[in-house]
Amino acid sequence: QVHLAESGGGLAQDGDSLRLSCVASGTIGRILAMAWYRQARGGQRELVASITNAGLARYADSVKRRFTISRDIAKRMVTLQMANLEPADTGAYYCNLRTTGLSASDQVQTYWGQGTQVTVSS
Repeated sequence: QVHLAESGGGLAQDGDSLRLSCVASGTIGRILAMAWYRQARGGQRELVASITNAGLARYADSVKRRFTISRDIAKRMVTLQMANLEPADTGAYYCNLRTTGLSASDQVQTYWGQGTQVTVSS
């Protein structure tokens, strides 16, 4: 059973910073990429930032120059440092992990965390 444990969400004010972390446990294949998605109430889940096992990161336009994603493959950890938060950043943030399968014939596996709420007030 693979489990992604997220932490670091909470309440913030406009301009504040928060740091989200996610650690994977259980038996997994080789990590290909890790990412953070978010979903506002009534909205669709959208990609916030992703990072490959090689360290190549990409960001949604709305968070560029404010958020930084990093990963520690050995620790199976991905972190999202969020600065200069805005009310529009409010939502449930979900950790996402993509790995190879456990055998050569397995397809890429995708795992999700349960989500951590971030609420930014003006």
